[in-house]
Amino acid sequence: MLNEFKAFIARGNVMDLAVGVIIGGAFGGIVKSLVDDIIMPIVGALFGGFDFSNYFFGLSSAVNAPTLAAARAQGAVFAYGNFITVVINFLILAWIIFLMIKGVNMLRRQVERNEQKAAEEAPPPADVALLTEIRDLLAKRPAV
Repeated sequence: MLNEFKAFIARGNVMDLAVGVIIGGAFGGIVKSLVDDIIMPIVGALFGGFDFSNYFFGLSSAVNAPTLAAARAQGAVFAYGNFITVVINFLILAWIIFLMIKGVNMLRRQVERNEQKAAEEAPPPADVALLTEIRDLLAKRPAV
């Protein structure tokens, strides 16, 4: 069982997945900072200075705090502003991943076209050229 586990871990796709998860986590932090520190303040300034993260309503009468953190300490809250921020994070991340995949696919198509063009323009291998020459000589020879 240990040898099977080693073989499983040593596969390239498992390592690629691990690298992808680590980079994805770091990239998620970048997108969260982009949304929280750059986009949401601009949106707040455009719409009168409000902050989405503090949009909530309490699910009990005991919740009367002005901020989400304080309200959560008092009881259950419905934090729809925080949800809006997370949805914006997701949409930005999905858009960036879409653009990255679109770019990679475009590069792959370009490489395939270049390879196809090179294959069409490449001279035939030496053995094929020799066989073609022999065929042509035999075709010129008078029939007996």
